[in-house]
Formats: sequence, structure tokens, C-alpha cells
Amino acid sequence: MPLPSELEDKLRKLSLVPPTTMPVLSVYLDARPDQHGRDNFGPFLRKEFKARGGTWPTRSAERASFEKDAERIMEWLGAELRPSSNGAAIFACSDIGLFEALQFDAPFHANELFVYHQPHLYTLARLLDQYRPYAAVIADTNSARIFVFGLGRTVLSDTITSPKARARSVIEGWWLRRFQLKVENDHLRHAKQVIEQLERIVREEKIDHVLFAGDELTLSLMREQLSPSLAGKVVEELKLDITVPEHEVLRTTLRVIQEEDARTDAERVRAMIDDYRAGGLAAVGIHDVLAALSNGQADTVFLSANFEQVHPGEEELPSTLVPELTGMPAGTSVRVTDAIVTRAYQTGAEVRFIEDPELLANAGGVGASLRYRL
Repeated sequence: MPLPSELEDKLRKLSLVPPTTMPVLSVYLDARPDQHGRDNFGPFLRKEFKARGGTWPTRSAERASFEKDAERIMEWLGAELRPSSNGAAIFACSDIGLFEALQFDAPFHANELFVYHQPHLYTLARLLDQYRPYAAVIADTNSARIFVFGLGRTVLSDTITSPKARARSVIEGWWLRRFQLKVENDHLRHAKQVIEQLERIVREEKIDHVLFAGDELTLSLMREQLSPSLAGKVVEELKLDITVPEHEVLRTTLRVIQEEDARTDAERVRAMIDDYRAGGLAAVGIHDVLAALSNGQADTVFLSANFEQVHPGEEELPSTLVPELTGMPAGTSVRVTDAIVTRAYQTGAEVRFIEDPELLANAGGVGASLRYRL
């Protein structure tokens, strides 16, 4: 199962697959078992493969390529899909030697098959956006658990344990104060050790959000040790006991992180639209965003989460907006969702999906902040 950084690299690699006149299959599967413990995607795939394959003449090169890829996909699912996986994404076109199969702990919420001239990346990009990596720290005065979660699973975990100070059976006067100072120093040393380890993990894993949980004494000591950059990444402090099971930590913290992402994304969208109104570094609407992407101007693309429902089919766009179609037959239509997401990953632009459709409703469902203006 890929790490978030590895998935981002896969998305970029898939975005560079050149368009072809042969069918490119993109399959997204909800691999969670049903109430009987069985996968439910088999009937969907058999039905769709038969129906889609039948749209080409029997002995055509396109149909032969499609059927070869459909067979290989079914073989991979039977032999390679792990029972623990909740989602799978497969991209195949035998004519150009493409076969990329990925499986995840995080689920796709529908079974989908796309047949297009390039890999369909919208759904995969949204999965990455929904499950971006973050760190969670649960600590008390002598122990700490540090987690990095991403793509619906634990990417990294670390435990820090400091020895407890042992008191004599009877401590009075000067010895009591000395013992109290030792305990305070031990607690401070423990907090420093936790924050030093967290700083390293955040830096190496390129973490943007951090959550803390624990007793108030430990949290206050850790706050004092935070560098300005790390303090800016702290989202919230939660009430979780050090013994909480890992899956419960993931469930609780993921909800908080997704709420925080929704809030900050809303702020970023409003700022982008304000920039556009003021004639600043922003673009809104399909044509202007695609033009900015074609010029390499876009820094961050904001897509409404319902964008694919609004633009489900293929549309004709000027070739200047989709230069990657040069060499394809005249009049080739495109999926707007694919054109935007693919071009974003080709040019290194960040893609953010906005859950509240009202935020981009007056911008055609898509906008972008720009690196520069031509």
C-alpha cells in the first residue's frame, strides 16, 4: 500500500502518460466486504467489461486491447488484492505498456470504470486530498506515542518512555523539595525529548498538521518547547488517554483533521476569489484555469467536490487549452475533470477539493491561485 508521498509520485507519473487512440482503462473499486464478508465489485466489473467492450467491432484493435486489459485486471484482483484492502485503483492499456495497480486501507465509495485516452486521475487525486498525512501525539509525564496517519492508515508510529522518579517511603523537608525538583526536571526532559522527536518526524515526513492529546501538565510543558514553525502546525489539543487503541486514535483525529481542512480550504477559496475580484493572482472558471495550467501559472487548483457530477461527460475544448491532445484525431473531446487534474499534476500545481459546493458555485466550480501573471 503506497505512502502519501508515493501516491503523489504515482499521480505525477500517471499524469505524464501520453494520450492514445487505444482505450485506457481506469478502475476504482470499493473493496470493503459486504455483510456476508464478500467483495461486491465482481458483478459490476463483469457487466461493465462486457458492455463497454461490445461497443467496438469484434476484430478491431481497440476491442482486442480492451479485452486483454480487462482480463489482466480480473487476474490481478483474483491473485493480488489483499483481504485487508478497502479500495483499489487500476490503470491499464496494453497497447502502450501501461499497468498500474494500487490498493488502499482508505475506501473508494463507489465502483467506477472509465475508458478514455489517458488515465482518469480525478478520483485518485481526491482520495489523496481527503487523507493527507498528519501527526498525532498522545503523552503523559513519562510516556508518549507519536503517530503519522495518511491514506486511512498508520504510516509511522513511535513510542517514547522516560523512567519514573522513585520516592523513598518517607520524604520530609529538604529531601521532599529535592525530590519535587527532580520530578519537575524529569517531566521537562521528557517533554523536550518528545518535541525533538516530533520536530524530526514532521520535517522528514513533510507534515502540515499536528494534533496533541494528554494531561494538562505534559501539554503545557510541550507547548513551551515548540518552535514557531511547529507551533503553527498544531491544530488542536484533544482529551485522549495514553492507552487509547491505535484505531480509535486514527478515527478521532481524522475527523478533527478533515474538519480543519474544510475550514482552511474555505478560507483559501475566499482569499483566491477576493484576489480575482481585485485583479490579482487568481483565475476562475474552466477556460481561465485551464489556460493558466497550460501556461504553468497555477500554484493551487481548487475544485468543487461535486465538479465531476456537474461535468460527467466529454466536452470539446480549444486545443490551446489542452495542448497534450496535439497529434490526436481532430475533434477529440475531453473530460474537463481529467484535463484539469492531469494538467495540474504535470505542472506541479497542488489540487484541493472543496467539500462545500457553494464556495465555488459562482466560479464555475473551479478556481486557481497563480504563481505569476503573464
